[in-house]
Amino acid sequence: MSAVLESMTPDPAPLAAPAPEKRPRSERLASQGVTLSNGKPRLRAFFLAVLPPVLGLGLLVLLWQILSLNNSSFPSPAVTLAEALRMFADPFYRNGPNDQGIGWNILASLKRVALGFGLAAAVGIPLGFMIGRFRFLAGMFNPIISLLKPVSPLAWLPIGLLVFKSADPAAIWSIFICSIWPMIVNTAAGVQRVPQDYMNVARVLQLSEWKIFTRILLPSVLPHMLTGVRLAVGTAWLVIVAAEMLTGGVGIGFWVWDEWNNLNVPHIIIAIVVIGVVGLVLELALVALATAFTYEEAGS
Repeated sequence: MSAVLESMTPDPAPLAAPAPEKRPRSERLASQGVTLSNGKPRLRAFFLAVLPPVLGLGLLVLLWQILSLNNSSFPSPAVTLAEALRMFADPFYRNGPNDQGIGWNILASLKRVALGFGLAAAVGIPLGFMIGRFRFLAGMFNPIISLLKPVSPLAWLPIGLLVFKSADPAAIWSIFICSIWPMIVNTAAGVQRVPQDYMNVARVLQLSEWKIFTRILLPSVLPHMLTGVRLAVGTAWLVIVAAEMLTGGVGIGFWVWDEWNNLNVPHIIIAIVVIGVVGLVLELALVALATAFTYEEAGS
């Protein structure tokens, strides 16, 4: 009987397992790949992003200082900085047609670049789409592009002077002719790389040429097209400086040449820095535009 009672007696409830100890918040976030604002990895990433450019610029200034010590006619960084501060205190003065502030010269060059580059985009991008889309047009234009693309842009400047009889349109013509090739080539290459399956589906659905362009070609070709635009604007900014040295007038290129004739070396160095900064700003603006419209890494 006692054995039966013992068998009917319920077993004592097992003791509850102790609750796991809660980890600190920093460890939980670290396991998820999140680093707090005062974490060492974030501080290290900040130094890796900032320190190398600062050291590179410091090395450049050091070499500049050494060069100025060994050459008395070459201005030191301190002298150039003082002259730059004086110059940019009033960048938009006018003392005559050949004596204007650096601000007016930059604006004049940017205006020529905008006109030449805009005309090249209006012609080159549609032409690139047609060359990439139709094999007959590709066979017709590819020999012309292969023949003219390697020609130096400044070689076209005398043609512009002969045709337009004026320096300003000739400089815009040089920008146009040097900017159009990257946009044609990259746009046509992007069209030719569109998967054939997309075009087969468009043919089955009997899409019009306009719908093929807007729904298939343009989204696929956009990264290649923007790459051509970036290459073209960089080339245009290089060409305008050289073209203005030859044509004269108002512009950053003519300003550099005029300062050389006056043996004003600090102004030449300032102009070199300004040309580089403006080119960098144009490049960053187009990279931002490409990033906004594509999913690819535009800066690569």
